[in-house]
Amino acid sequence: MAQNSTTPSPPLSTLTLGGGCFWCTHAVFQEVRGITSVESGYCNGKVLHPRYEQVCTGATGHAEVVRLRFDPAVITVRELLEIFFATHDPTTLNRQGNDVGTQYRSGIYVEDPAHAQVAHDLIREMSQDKLFGAPITTEVQHLHNYWPAEDYHQDYYAKNPLQGYCAYVVGPKVVKFRKTFTRFLKAH
Repeated sequence: MAQNSTTPSPPLSTLTLGGGCFWCTHAVFQEVRGITSVESGYCNGKVLHPRYEQVCTGATGHAEVVRLRFDPAVITVRELLEIFFATHDPTTLNRQGNDVGTQYRSGIYVEDPAHAQVAHDLIREMSQDKLFGAPITTEVQHLHNYWPAEDYHQDYYAKNPLQGYCAYVVGPKVVKFRKTFTRFLKAH
């Protein structure tokens, strides 16, 4: 009887990122090799099963986030965070462009303490190098109270590329990712 000589793949990892409007962050990470799924959602707030309209008020305490499942044998947490920091402004507290409120805060939400250490180390390095010319306001916290966003928010940019916000805000972030991180692009 022949035995299968392949070694099992390492398990997938999860990382949750808040970089302003989840449509932007979702669109960027949808194109990253090693990512097996991207889900828009809400986390670290005080309301169970929040709805978009509630989160938009800022009263629930949730951040708009994307939850990434990825293969750490293909892309590392540090590489994901380098893409994250390059495709949003981590120096504006509770704001990304015209999107203002605590729901748009910059955040890294982890389930694995090793991922938090990678995030803290990278933030320290970027701060020492004064990479952004202003203090980094990105929070690093343990993920709690995560809820997927409504279905119409999933893959929003892919489904609505000509919608105004997508064309003028999301699209340029995707273009920047493609130009800056070609080595991380999924093969199409």
